[in-house]
Amino acid sequence: MNKVILLGRLTKDPEIRYSQSAEPICVARYTVAVDRRFKKEGEPDADFINCVSFRRTAEFVERYIKKGMMVSVCGSLTVRSYDDNTGQRRWITEVSAEEVNFAESRAAYEARMAKSGGGYSAQAPPTAEPEGFSAITQSIDEDDDLPF
Repeated sequence: MNKVILLGRLTKDPEIRYSQSAEPICVARYTVAVDRRFKKEGEPDADFINCVSFRRTAEFVERYIKKGMMVSVCGSLTVRSYDDNTGQRRWITEVSAEEVNFAESRAAYEARMAKSGGGYSAQAPPTAEPEGFSAITQSIDEDDDLPF
């Protein structure tokens, strides 16, 4: 099974191209910054995953997805190769995204972008609760009502 699920922020606006075929196909290329679960000193805090979408998914990305947006991406891992200008074989690993969804509200995105001046920082923690979510104020250890 080849299934990839990512949750992260776009590092820049997607690159959009159309194929030169009789019926042009929309192709969107973008990079998603995914925070690492465990951080070691001196190592990056995020992985930058290259993604590509085609047809309707690419048209959705072109129309609605912008730099800094939190998105979820579902697809498969693709490895391909090509020969560069010097004749050397190059390999590319990317996620072929079949689904791209918003992972934050538009209001939360716009407020964060306005506050940061339009920039994105992978290390900037959210200053407020994301819209629609609330903090867990009670630890499971404190719950005496559990039957086990």
